Amino acid sequence: MELEKIRNLTDDELPAQQTKSAEQLFRLRFQKSLGNNEGIKKLRALKLDIARIQTVTRERALASEKTASPAAVRTAPAASTRTARKKAKKD
Repeated sequence: MELEKIRNLTDDELPAQQTKSAEQLFRLRFQKSLGNNEGIKKLRALKLDIARIQTVTRERALASEKTASPAAVRTAPAASTRTARKKAKKD
């Protein structure tokens, strides 16, 4: 499955597609263990599809978190008290 097709799936369809691909992967691995070497190339494609689906799911989760809580304003780190004590000792 191409990345654009995966990106066009809804949030509800992504887990269903991932489950479907995982089941196909399981069946192919089982057939391979029985000695049936047909569909070996499909194994790699299914693994990549599952990874792509997980990536798109994670991207959407991060995007929703980002919109839900805006990023904090960056502030300068607090001044070190160690250097202040050293300066006070010298004086």
